[in-house]
Amino acid sequence: MGILLRNAIEKKRDFLINKLINEGVYKKNDIHLFELTLTDLEKEYIKIRKIEEKESYSDDSSPCLKI
Repeated sequence: MGILLRNAIEKKRDFLINKLINEGVYKKNDIHLFELTLTDLEKEYIKIRKIEEKESYSDDSSPCLKI
């Protein structure tokens, strides 16, 4: 069971690292992404998603009408 959990965590870390790199984030406070914990990666990813949501709602159209 420990191996399955470790593999799941590594898979999620890799996913988050790839998503952050695709958004142009390579480091956090001069620390490379692969050195961060899963929790830190999740926090950075959530921060990026919130910024994207704010930018997508900043135009004149109603958020309810977005496709």
